[in-house]
Order: sequence, then structure tokens, then C-alpha cells
Amino acid sequence: MSVIVSIMLLLSSMKPTETHSGLIQKGKASFYSKRFHGKKTSSGERYQNDELTAAHLSLPMNTMVEVTNLANNQSVVVRINDRGPHGKGRIIDLAYSAAKTIGMLKSGVANVAIRVVGRARSVAEQETAVLFPTNTQLMPMLTPVSNN
Repeated sequence: MSVIVSIMLLLSSMKPTETHSGLIQKGKASFYSKRFHGKKTSSGERYQNDELTAAHLSLPMNTMVEVTNLANNQSVVVRINDRGPHGKGRIIDLAYSAAKTIGMLKSGVANVAIRVVGRARSVAEQETAVLFPTNTQLMPMLTPVSNN
């Protein structure tokens, strides 16, 4: 019993993204219609067609996720800023530009793999961030998801 309590205490002390770090989930992705442009998301932000954002049912807001289209192996990194998708059998709703980047506009729905790659920085953290990241800092975002 004490082992279970210890594990629960450890998990509760972790930041939400740490508990999901590297999580890979496979399923179907859809994308927002252009008519949602300017509407409020669950985070309070306004949805923008040209931003690389997405909706997920359970990942914390501002989680950065790599989405790979399994049909063509094209990937994009998006930031979770909304709740959804609300379509049956879907695991993520992408902004229009993210869907375009991974080549799923024509099909409307794609089989994808998603992998948590980090958490977006706050404005204060961004001001002190390195302007030109090294290859080592970029590699976690560039690693492709296997088709297994």
C-alpha cells in the first residue's frame, strides 16, 4: 500500500507535461474549419487559421505536440490551446495551417501519431530564450515518430 501512496505523491508533485513527456498516441486527426477563425478557444485565446495550434481532450494547455501524418510521414509541432476534438474516434483537432503542413486538407481526416515534445514558454521565459537554438536543443522536436 505504501508503494502506491509513494507513486501517487511522486506523480502529483510533477508538472502535468512531465507526466506526459514523450507520450505517443495514435489515432485520427481532423482540423478546424476556416469558419472558426476568430472564435474563442477553451484557453481563452482566439483561434487563428494560420497558427500551429490544436485541441486535445486531456493534455495540459500549452503542451507542445509533434503530430505525424502516418500516410506520408510529414510532421508538425503544434501547441495545445483548446479542448476537443468532439468528433467520434478523433484524438486531435489541428489548426488549418497545421493540417496543411502535414498534407491532410484533401482527406479531411488522417491517421496520425502524436508525441509530447515539451511545454510552450511564457512571455517572460521567451524574452530570455536563446535566439538561435543549437541542433541539440532542436533534436527532440525533429525526431520522427515510427510507424510501428
